[in-house]
Amino acid sequence: MLRSFIEVAPDSHFPIQNLPYGVFRPRTGGGQPKIGVAIGNYVLDLAVLEEAGYLKSTEAAPIRIWSEPSLNAFMALGRTVWKAAREEIQSLLANDNPKLRDNAELRARALVPRTDVDMLLPVEIGDYTDFYASRDHAANVGTMFRGKDNALMPNWLHLPVGYHGRASSIVVSGTDIRRPLGQRKPPEAAAPMFGPSRELDFELEVGCLIGKGNELGCPVPITHAEEHIFGLVLVNDWSARDIQSWEYQPLGPFLAKNFATSISPWVVPLAALEPFRISGEIQEPQPLPYLRHNGPHSFDIQLEVYLKSESMQQPERISAGNFRHLYWSMAQQIAHHTSSGCNLRVGDMLGSGTISGPRKESRGCMLELTWRGTEPLRLGSREQRVWLEDGDQLTLSGWCQGDGYRVGFGEATGRILPSSL
Repeated sequence: MLRSFIEVAPDSHFPIQNLPYGVFRPRTGGGQPKIGVAIGNYVLDLAVLEEAGYLKSTEAAPIRIWSEPSLNAFMALGRTVWKAAREEIQSLLANDNPKLRDNAELRARALVPRTDVDMLLPVEIGDYTDFYASRDHAANVGTMFRGKDNALMPNWLHLPVGYHGRASSIVVSGTDIRRPLGQRKPPEAAAPMFGPSRELDFELEVGCLIGKGNELGCPVPITHAEEHIFGLVLVNDWSARDIQSWEYQPLGPFLAKNFATSISPWVVPLAALEPFRISGEIQEPQPLPYLRHNGPHSFDIQLEVYLKSESMQQPERISAGNFRHLYWSMAQQIAHHTSSGCNLRVGDMLGSGTISGPRKESRGCMLELTWRGTEPLRLGSREQRVWLEDGDQLTLSGWCQGDGYRVGFGEATGRILPSSL
């Protein structure tokens, strides 16, 4: 097994097999944002290695790629450069390579404790599309609102349903979330009212970041769809259920979804997930030809959600699921998204939609966990929740379990603040 000269605990999310990319800034002293990779408890400063002439894979770029404030310029270089850079970085960190291992001065400058940095939004996200790709989630929500016999809409098993989200309100993990304001109309009310959402929810998702775009009018064949994916992040697409239930007809989510979307700061390259590739869920009826897969197209990514209220000493796990439960794959989402001729661009993000599994504990939002408020969620012995309350902190986590190592995403965390009204 490949090992690093840097000590990495078996349960760390960031072994040498992972090397996720992120944008960071020193916590003290300021300075410009730079790009690094996570390795154990450290960030490897790629700008320092670039300056020292250790990263040959990006030398031909017209700018200093690793000193950029986002990953976009690196992503735009394409898969050949992504592969070469990853191999170069892994080689420098390997326990049998003395180049960085035995250079104490360079190590001191290039390896920064993760506790000493602030993580920033890793990508400039131009467009954001959110899908509805989990059958268990769609069936649960449909059952609540339309009954079991009409849980799935007629189109659901034939195409990946989605909507265009709001990229400007995507924030990095650790950003506080202000409770949104909007119109809502309770069933017993004669007219709508304006005020803070009372049914605030989280959504456990995974997002893929586009590293290679397509020209307007040129669909991406499903056989080449994954070539356009740079990497994956955790996504919490916060949702105001009461605002959404009033506003979504007939055009879909708007204010209920555009106030905040949290993502994890580390982008796990698709290459790091290859050892965990698995077959997805069986699709019946068979999709139309442009959506048909060849070979395994999903990944075994364990997902968890933790909630910590203001009165709790430790967070409590409230959900445990898996990425494998998605019905529509990332490749199918890309193939369908571009089938109209829509052009994806470097830095665009596609969200999976809420990921839920077949068991109650694997449901990926409060709407399902509490079954629309009829089954309150118990926290310890003294608290319970139907919806999220002010002061609650939600933490999403995810990882793939290897033989003696993990390839993880870190966390996507957000704390609810009171509304501005």
